[in-house]
Amino acid sequence: MTHEPARVTALDAPVDLTNCDREPIHVPGAVQPHGALVALRGDRIVQFSANVPDRLGTPAGDLLGATLDTLLEPDLAAQVNGALASGELDRNPLFLLTAPVRDRGPFDLTAHRLDDLTVLEFEPLPGALVHADAYTLVRGTLARMNAAPDLARFVEVAAQDIQALTGFDRVMVYQFADDGTGTVIAERCAPGMTPYLGLRYPASDIPKQARALYVLNMLRIITDVNYDPAPMLAQPGEAALDMSYCVLRSVSPIHLEYLRNMGVGASMSISLLRGPELWGLIACHHNTPRALSPNVRAACELIGQVASVQLSAWQEKQDQSYQLHLKAAQSQLMERLAHTPDLLEALVGQDSRLLDFVDAGGAAVCLDGQVIRLGRTPDPEQLRALQDWLRTQPDSEVLHTHSLGELFPAASAYAESASGLLAVQLSRLRGDYVMWFRPEELQTVAWGGDPNKPAEVAQDGSARLSPRRSFEAWQQTVRGRSAPWLTEEISAARTLRRALLSLVLRRAEELRDLNEGLTRSNQELERSNADLDAFAYIASHDLKEPLRGLHNYSVFLLEAYAQQLDEDGVAKLNTLVRLTQRMDDLIDSLLLYSRVGRVDLNVRDTDLNDVLADVLDILSARFEQAGAEVTRGALPTLPVDRVRVGEVLNNLVSNAVKYNDKPPRIEVGALPPGERGDLIVPEGVPDQAWVLFVRDNGIGIRDRHFENIFRIFKRLHGRDQYGGGTGAGLTIVKKIIERHGGQIWPVSAVGEGTTFYFTLQGGEVA
Repeated sequence: MTHEPARVTALDAPVDLTNCDREPIHVPGAVQPHGALVALRGDRIVQFSANVPDRLGTPAGDLLGATLDTLLEPDLAAQVNGALASGELDRNPLFLLTAPVRDRGPFDLTAHRLDDLTVLEFEPLPGALVHADAYTLVRGTLARMNAAPDLARFVEVAAQDIQALTGFDRVMVYQFADDGTGTVIAERCAPGMTPYLGLRYPASDIPKQARALYVLNMLRIITDVNYDPAPMLAQPGEAALDMSYCVLRSVSPIHLEYLRNMGVGASMSISLLRGPELWGLIACHHNTPRALSPNVRAACELIGQVASVQLSAWQEKQDQSYQLHLKAAQSQLMERLAHTPDLLEALVGQDSRLLDFVDAGGAAVCLDGQVIRLGRTPDPEQLRALQDWLRTQPDSEVLHTHSLGELFPAASAYAESASGLLAVQLSRLRGDYVMWFRPEELQTVAWGGDPNKPAEVAQDGSARLSPRRSFEAWQQTVRGRSAPWLTEEISAARTLRRALLSLVLRRAEELRDLNEGLTRSNQELERSNADLDAFAYIASHDLKEPLRGLHNYSVFLLEAYAQQLDEDGVAKLNTLVRLTQRMDDLIDSLLLYSRVGRVDLNVRDTDLNDVLADVLDILSARFEQAGAEVTRGALPTLPVDRVRVGEVLNNLVSNAVKYNDKPPRIEVGALPPGERGDLIVPEGVPDQAWVLFVRDNGIGIRDRHFENIFRIFKRLHGRDQYGGGTGAGLTIVKKIIERHGGQIWPVSAVGEGTTFYFTLQGGEVA
């Protein structure tokens, strides 16, 4: 049964630089015409190249659906079928035999199997044959590569020995960068060839689908770049043949034009892999057409495989050394995080090694509104703008770039110190980040031709995107880029983020437990203080009645029996009267103190000038008796309990008169917010609070007594000195001020006088 052959193609539109990255190059629908190809399903031919009749001498109309017996002589067909049955053909093309076909050839026959198809390729023998197996051909090369002391010598040996083995005019080792560009790092040229060593080529020179094929099939060869492809013919409905593993696969017309523009007549490329990734290529060029026998190609492929293993080992050795350095820094930082209570101190304190964590030139920790910088970083204002930008990024938990200015144009202003950014987000809401920076690495890149001008104008005046024609060195200065962040560094940043978030959550739980404990303690303390106040009130109130009776009876005894008692008896009764009076005064002070803590404050906006006027009026008789002079400054209007603040002023002004050994000079005034001069205020006094004061020229107080003067019933002098007293006055003053949310503190010089400063604002009114 015969079928009318049909052409099979995968891309109908003409190919140029606008669509070459979408060109299905693994199904080109054609082969290089120096050889021929047939595809069998089972033992039946389902596809063949249109040049089979010309190459192999078999009419095309007899092939579709036929067996190999139709294509080959019976003996040769039997040999091929036997080889196909015994060979390991999956994907990897296998050399079967060399034989003439119908008086044509001889041909090298190779075969491979893909899915349910067996692909058989016929290649004419090259003019110069090499009669040796692949290992014999490369044994010396493998030894020299293994002895290479470094990467530079290693790739030089590869280029040199591939040229010697194949006879190509130029052999280059081409290494890919992370951005897809490639650089020629080793080269061997025949005399008269233009060297390309050190030149860089854009990623577009090798589209992504071509790179994918380079991983699948380690060797590709084009024997003549000026060939006219032989199309594939197939049974109707047959899908285009996947030629990923075919030696004769036709290549993209764009690639052929690219090679012709370089002046190349034939080419071969050998993949260099690092694990599953394409690391680079060994690219071979010849000025004229050139074919290689299967055993030479196999030798070249073996060199590529061994080189790939060795390159992986070289890279792993370098990576391992750097990873050990990173691990040491990371372990030390994690240890600090585990044992340092303060998160900022752990990250940026002495010996934190935050910069070593990812080999950065600078770092910034933005946490709880603070920004701490290490090394070379943007300035604080620039960092705040960068924080704001990071908060707008949808996936900024870990953001990394080696060209920050391209993503965030404002960063171009500080590219010198921060072209590279690696940032981990701790809280987008608060803008908490840990950032590392890398400086700009100014580069002068030598391109193989201008990569930015692929358009050309045809004779009819139309513009067409095509491969560049000039491959002379074209210089470009690259700015705004840093060394790229390695996978290990990005992974370390992710690990640090998880550790920091875990630590923050754990410390938040500890803080919550601590706050709950403090709340319970404060509640218990408030209950205890309330109980103590109640006890003091009840005890003092209940003591008043028997004490009053004791005092009164002592007075009655003196009045009724003083004439009958001797001098000693009268003295004892006088002592009893004096002590009971003293006890009554102490109980009154205790009652007043407990009342201050128990009574609710009646807070109203109050003009303190009026309060002071009332106090001075009450004390006017004492001023006249002591010869005191009082100076009044302007006082503010504040929300206070008028009666209680009156008690404060009364007590402080009275003490200014009492504790004086000269005519008292007293000043009462206030310092507005922002006008405190050199006055040192205690911690917790807000900037917006008024500071009131009572100043005198009295005896003064030594610094060591500043705390004692506010303790209840604590007097610094004898009971009857300086007018006597219970020692409760300043204690009550302090409690009233604290209930208003303020503080009180003295400034004094012995023999010169004392100033009591106090505030009535700054906290919750208790």
